[in-house]
Amino acid sequence: MIALFIKLLLAHLVGDFLLQPTKWVLDKERHKLKSKYLYAHIAIHAIALLVVLQFNFDYIWGILLISISHYIIDAIKLYLTGKINSRWLFIADQLAHLIIIAIAVRLYEPYKIPIEAFYDTTFLLTICCILFVTVVSSVIMKIIISKWQLEETNEASLKDAGAYIGMLERLFVFAFIVMHYWEGIGFLITAKSVFRFGDLSKAKDRKLTEYILIGTLISFGLAISCGLVFNYLITIL
Repeated sequence: MIALFIKLLLAHLVGDFLLQPTKWVLDKERHKLKSKYLYAHIAIHAIALLVVLQFNFDYIWGILLISISHYIIDAIKLYLTGKINSRWLFIADQLAHLIIIAIAVRLYEPYKIPIEAFYDTTFLLTICCILFVTVVSSVIMKIIISKWQLEETNEASLKDAGAYIGMLERLFVFAFIVMHYWEGIGFLITAKSVFRFGDLSKAKDRKLTEYILIGTLISFGLAISCGLVFNYLITIL
């Protein structure tokens, strides 16, 4: 099952990303179903599927299912372009393709989803930790450092960029702890220091430096604590 899914996924990635020039995408958006590149795109997908499946025509119905559905999904996407946020449209488009691929795999290699796996204690603990180092930690940090909130804001910065950077930072630290790769945390701190050097060098007083240090130490402390607790609980479960 996994082998077949990977083959079909490879064909999809090659057809949708590697062998689809920007020129084709723009032409499809402009001419929609009248674009010759839409049909060339579907043909490339069909050929890619044949290649990865080693021209085994036992999979012909799967190839037809994926190719025809790809045309339908892309056609719908073309008519929704400009009406729906491009990011959500891209996610929905790719998710639809993946679902069709999963259905095609199901036609040839029956499988069942082990529902009990979602109730496994280790899995649930992992979800709890991920939620803690992302959403929960963000709230905790906001509460702790709110008393030191700087009045001056950088209008040129991206909206909510700091919150997302903090979440990713803590996810990396948590992963390093779980993998017992403490050196990675040192590398992460060094990298952050380099990128923050410009902000710190422009600060007129110590406020910005202290604010960044407090935030960084709290963020890393929460992630490290969560990682250590995770590793301990795993040993006793």
